[in-house]
Amino acid sequence: MKKIIILILTVSSILFISACNVDTDNTMEERDQIADELDPNRDEVRTKNQDMNQQLGYVHYSKDEINEDAVNNREAKIDRPEMADMITRLILVNEGFEEVATLVTDQEVLVAYESEENSEQENTAQIARKTAESVMPSFYEIYVSDNESLIYDIQSLHNSTSRRNYDQLINQLIKEMQKSPQGHHTSNDM
Repeated sequence: MKKIIILILTVSSILFISACNVDTDNTMEERDQIADELDPNRDEVRTKNQDMNQQLGYVHYSKDEINEDAVNNREAKIDRPEMADMITRLILVNEGFEEVATLVTDQEVLVAYESEENSEQENTAQIARKTAESVMPSFYEIYVSDNESLIYDIQSLHNSTSRRNYDQLINQLIKEMQKSPQGHHTSNDM
């Protein structure tokens, strides 16, 4: 009988100790999980690694991999709305600008803006021009104007559904924009 009681107590003790260990292991895992969730750098590390492929553009080919016909028939395309959005946002980050409208065509970039009252006209023109130049390929002609009414002209041209007089309207808008300071071309600054 003593042997049975000792055996029962031993087995009970072992089971009790094992149960405590399992709880401790679960508690440790829970603590680690909570600590990981509360780590402020946890998402930042994941985001950096996930976005790296989207932040860099990389390709690598050997001459044998390129078909000459495929290269000659390939067009380089520019996302004009994205470029207009980027130029507008970058200009507005600078001091001296209240409102900016940007239109990107196949050959020109037209930027009309409302400047702050105390801003220098030539300085704002220079900022607007250099911002557009920094975003767009160099073959684009860039026109800027602080004439606020041209913001609405750009908007109406963008919203126009008729392409009949499109080139004529663009040329009229450019002539009007050229009445304003244009800033200096970056290529002349060298």
